[in-house]
Amino acid sequence: MKKYNFNAGPSLFPDSVLEAAAKAIFDFDGTGLSVLSYSHRTPEFEAVVEESKSLFKELLNIPDNYSIYFVGGGATTQFFHIPANFLYGKAGYINTGVWTKKAIKEAKLYGTVEVLASSEDRGFRYIPKGFEIPADLDYLYICANNTIFGTEYKVDLDSPVPLIADMSSNILSRPIDVSKYAMIYGGAQKNLAPAGVTFAIIRNDMLDKIERELPMMMNIKNHVDNNSMLNTPPIFPIFVLRESLRWIKAQGGVEEIHRRNEEKAQMLYAEIDRNSLFRAPVDEADRSSMNICFVMAEGKESLESKFLEFAISKGMVGIKGHRLSGGFRASCYNACPKENVEALVACMQEFEKMYK
Repeated sequence: MKKYNFNAGPSLFPDSVLEAAAKAIFDFDGTGLSVLSYSHRTPEFEAVVEESKSLFKELLNIPDNYSIYFVGGGATTQFFHIPANFLYGKAGYINTGVWTKKAIKEAKLYGTVEVLASSEDRGFRYIPKGFEIPADLDYLYICANNTIFGTEYKVDLDSPVPLIADMSSNILSRPIDVSKYAMIYGGAQKNLAPAGVTFAIIRNDMLDKIERELPMMMNIKNHVDNNSMLNTPPIFPIFVLRESLRWIKAQGGVEEIHRRNEEKAQMLYAEIDRNSLFRAPVDEADRSSMNICFVMAEGKESLESKFLEFAISKGMVGIKGHRLSGGFRASCYNACPKENVEALVACMQEFEKMYK
């Protein structure tokens, strides 16, 4: 039976990326050696890093006054790296779910945190708007896409202070104005690579703001200055990241990927809104294109376990909602084919005919 992967992460990859990764395990870029055992201190691997950075810059139109680096430790490590490097007085955070709550907790170890707005009052089912941004903040922090509750910032914020964004789950899914951000970072295991590598895009003037004496691996400037090789980097995930960036470029770039993502999201949300058995709990304006959350319609809650069992029988994988949000979640990252969404829509329609 064909499987349709909607896992929230690690996510699926295009076949061409998987084929390149599989080949590299035996022969890395024609060297005759496996990428799994290849030294990072070689011109061949340095070329992988440089091409990855170059593709990032090209695909996102990153200005020249920004640097890109890759590091291990996952995006969660950045929850404390960021305040350790940049929080000396007060920082502003927008609380939109689990990941910002964790980041807020870590930041409080280094300075004062002001939660400027929060969507917790309605179960994180919307993106706060209309809040004031004090001019005396060291930085403003947001999570651009919230995988658990299915909300997403649809525009790039205008901020009078340095704006830092966690884009773990929507990087390269839509065009962004990088110049509006002081730093963008994320775990790569949603849209780019296997778990193990974190990407970061940082405006160079932010490096001059680092004043605190920090352990070597916590100082962001060290990673930039050492070209992502302060220690042995996650070689294989970075290789796969390069292949994913090549694939995005070959598809027509971020603009084409965004068109496909919107087509998939609109198709699934249209079915959720039409189907008498389901509803979308997120405010329509803030619905994520990456993590599409839905629940049973009012009065149909008793069918939840039946639908999950039915969907699994039809080959749907990973659609059970997070334990904190319940219901269902279809993660439709860049490599998710339209065919997967069509199959889920057909599954929902068939289930409706059984229980309408």
